[in-house]
Amino acid sequence: MSADPQKPLAIVTGASTGIGYELARCCARNGYDLLVAADEPAINAAATEFRGLGAAVDAVVADLATPEGLDKLWSALGGRTVDALLANAGRGLGKGFLDQDFEAVRHVIDTNVTGTLYLVQKVGRAMRAQGHGKILITGSIAGFIPGTYQAVYNASKAFLDSFSFALRHEVQDQGITVTCLMPGATETDFFERADMMDTKLGTAKKDDPAMVAETGFKAMMKGEGDVVTGWHNKLQTAIASVTPAGMLAEQHRKMAAPGTSKQ
Repeated sequence: MSADPQKPLAIVTGASTGIGYELARCCARNGYDLLVAADEPAINAAATEFRGLGAAVDAVVADLATPEGLDKLWSALGGRTVDALLANAGRGLGKGFLDQDFEAVRHVIDTNVTGTLYLVQKVGRAMRAQGHGKILITGSIAGFIPGTYQAVYNASKAFLDSFSFALRHEVQDQGITVTCLMPGATETDFFERADMMDTKLGTAKKDDPAMVAETGFKAMMKGEGDVVTGWHNKLQTAIASVTPAGMLAEQHRKMAAPGTSKQ
């Protein structure tokens, strides 16, 4: 990396498309050099675009659901100081839990939970040693709602939402801020990858990923604890906090059950 040692460095995961791509663009436009990662070669094309915004960029193709992929990303850092970690990599999975392939289930958990925690701990320890750093974790408003026909994904996001709040208060006196970005359904290839294009949720109108990323980036820079993007998502989380879990699960079933896009 032909980076300027005076410029801050941000790690952005899941940066080839969607929210992660837009988060990396926010970082590049605001003076960060980048180490970006995704589990697909498209990250290299994205890196070229980020360089066009003035950033020095290293790109890593790695499966962040695996120890090998995470270690590959860590090795690419080369011991440089990390000023911001935007832990955005995530996977979804639709259909009923009993009908899902368990390897696919594990991949969601290992990407969303295990891989995220591994990276946050590694980078967080380095930030603690240097006395400063910003961490953004992409959670979701899905973490507030039992996800019928999306049970593992929603549960993984509930974990991340909770973890982010707890970690924030553990490190608040150590120069580190932790921000949880909680978007709603966003216009990315998430639902196609999760095999949910036959559902109401998969085909409904969604938020702009650039808006979501900009909101999350600004919250991270201010050191805010959490941000829900979009007024309709704020309303949904407020309603979810006072609605019985069983009712929420039934509402989610009507949106995420296979075949509901035709209803």
